[in-house]
Amino acid sequence: MERAQERVAGRDTDGPAPRPTEPGTELELLVHGVGGTTPEKMLGDPRTVRITGDDTAAVFRRADHTEDAPGGQEPVREAYVWCNLTSGDGSRALWLLLLPFMVVNLAHWMRPAARGRRRTVRFYGLLVRLAALTLTVLLVAAACEVALDLVAWQCAGVTACARRHSWLGFLSPAASGDAWWSLPGRRLALAASVPTALTALLWYLSHRTWSAYESHRPMARDSEPETDGSALARPGFWYGRRLVARLRAAHTAAGLLTVAAAVATPAARFDHRAGGPAALDALSRLLAAALLGCAAAVVGVVCSRGRSENRLDQKLDRHLVRRLPLGALGLLLLTLLYAGWSRPGWRSAGRLPGDPAFGALMLAQGLLVVVLAVVAHDLYRRHPDPRAGMRGLGGPAVALLACALGGVMSGGLAQRVADWLDGTRVLLDGPPVLLTWQSSLIPALLLVLLALAGALALRTARLARAERERVRHEHPGEPEDPSRTRSIAHARAMATLTDRTPLIVAVLSATTLFLGAAALAGALATGQTPKGAARRTYDIVQAMAETSQALGSWLVGLGFLLFVTWGRRAYKDASARRTIGILWDVGTFWPRAAHPFAPPCYAERAVPDLTWRMATWTRRTGGRLVLSGHSQGSILAAAAAWQLTPSVRKRVALLTYGSPLERLYGRWFPAHFGPPALAALHRDVACWRNLHRATDPIGGPVRLPGDCGPEVDHVPLRDPLAYGRSPEHPLPAPILGHSDYQADPAFARERARLLARLHPDLPGQRPDGGTPV
Repeated sequence: MERAQERVAGRDTDGPAPRPTEPGTELELLVHGVGGTTPEKMLGDPRTVRITGDDTAAVFRRADHTEDAPGGQEPVREAYVWCNLTSGDGSRALWLLLLPFMVVNLAHWMRPAARGRRRTVRFYGLLVRLAALTLTVLLVAAACEVALDLVAWQCAGVTACARRHSWLGFLSPAASGDAWWSLPGRRLALAASVPTALTALLWYLSHRTWSAYESHRPMARDSEPETDGSALARPGFWYGRRLVARLRAAHTAAGLLTVAAAVATPAARFDHRAGGPAALDALSRLLAAALLGCAAAVVGVVCSRGRSENRLDQKLDRHLVRRLPLGALGLLLLTLLYAGWSRPGWRSAGRLPGDPAFGALMLAQGLLVVVLAVVAHDLYRRHPDPRAGMRGLGGPAVALLACALGGVMSGGLAQRVADWLDGTRVLLDGPPVLLTWQSSLIPALLLVLLALAGALALRTARLARAERERVRHEHPGEPEDPSRTRSIAHARAMATLTDRTPLIVAVLSATTLFLGAAALAGALATGQTPKGAARRTYDIVQAMAETSQALGSWLVGLGFLLFVTWGRRAYKDASARRTIGILWDVGTFWPRAAHPFAPPCYAERAVPDLTWRMATWTRRTGGRLVLSGHSQGSILAAAAAWQLTPSVRKRVALLTYGSPLERLYGRWFPAHFGPPALAALHRDVACWRNLHRATDPIGGPVRLPGDCGPEVDHVPLRDPLAYGRSPEHPLPAPILGHSDYQADPAFARERARLLARLHPDLPGQRPDGGTPV
């Protein structure tokens, strides 16, 4: 029996030649897909044994296959179970609140393929990292808007509002009799604990997951010469420990500096007035200079270094990682002390100056996205790929959606808190005008999405009608069952919706860009909320503005609750997890190259696990193996195969089924899964076979160029296996879609053929014991 942990002692697998292959030294390593499963289901046996790994991810075998006994006809089967890397208890649903960070991190990996354009590629990554930094500032600024402006400045400064919320009594000058905490600066200093705690929580989550995921060191090996293959073959691709640590320090410092600026700005405005205290005025200017200097250092850290993929970068920049957040924390403490100083005559009135800050953030994000689109188009036109999503503009579109999602969440949260504090909407000035405009445009965006959904539904219905005729022709001579025909045709038509994703993203991003520009222009031009700006217009315009403003606020609140509820259900319920699992698994598959507060990359644990297992097994036994991946497991299998040394890759056969390698990853991540990269993978492994169905909404053909396509892609499997009742299927066969590929007889046939191709010198025996095949 194998040991629980196998090690190579840091040596490359291209060392001494392994012993000759013996009959029976054949392994099939199964990797499951979206939603997860159990080793018992993967291996088809209730008795399984964990041979290596831990409670998070492990490799299992059947209890009677714990030894590599030579002479068997069937390969030893192992199951790599990694579902605990992406699922857990209901508290992990809180990661969904960081969805904008995950989406902007995706934009980093969605650039077009561009060999030989290193400077342009680096500039593309720099723009995405800067956009990610603005999202961190936006999130913390939204927390400052709620805690500092709405609660501490406005509500606590208005007697009627403070009396409605008794827990604010000690902060109200009238209710507390001008107590010590009732001074405006001290109220702001106390309220600053909320966004500071949020920043600390983000740092803690990032650091904890960094220790659990990014700190798993891949197998050491030499870098290969630069080819048309994927960057996933580089030794340091799955080891982003240094970059994530640097970005975490920079984003943490940016969050703390945002809190410090929100606290210092109103105090500095009071001190800069004519006749103000000279000492505090000078101190405010020195503090502002220090904040700007530290902010420049943060931007410099974000811009100075990208990913190191050609080698295992084991440096940590410990001084930078520690000193930058601590320096920002020190400036924040000085700012709180400065703001809390007694200032006779200082009273809170109106709202804090948040409109310029949020407007500048929104404008900066828009400019970054526009420049990013120009860079992406330049990369695409030099190496055009007709299958690439949105002609190479997928990355800028996704970055725009991330910024829009962050803005809508910020505006909706501020509006809902303002409505809760002041139900009459007459006591408080409310949140910044721009945030109200953003949440008010949500109903318009939903109308566009409803129209798009209606158009797609009509197209799907027409396609389903056309598919019915094809289904009839595929089963000649069988009695027709209209209900059965409609079910099969509907499943095929629904599966094609995945191919309309570029249209959905294009319409959504274009509408978001237009509405965002309209919100910014309306806020700057009128200086009022939509309801106030429409006050002297036609009655219908006033009604629409008032309805949009109220409806947008409630929609954000409802969406927030549904979001968290759906996330908790997805983590606990397997069927719900499969519904959204592919989107979540795509988002968390990629390393955190742009945003350190994004949900962790599970592949930085899973890919080294698979690589170590395959390399150590082939080295110890001299055998060859079939790497069998379903759905997202096929992506992990391809990534792990790229990480093997060339000699080990030639002993590996790849069997993928229900695979989104080309349909999703090849279209949206062409630089890493485009046609050249997949063709290089086909050349590097011993052999490759891909199974797919027309009813599968996720998997599809690999579509390799030239003569390689038919060699890899099997013709679409029949689904269902039988149209009506038959001796082999006395009961109606189910429409399997994306699941249960191993139930198709083609799966066992293709696996046997792969094993035969791995061992062409060993003839396979016929089942009847006759002439060898």
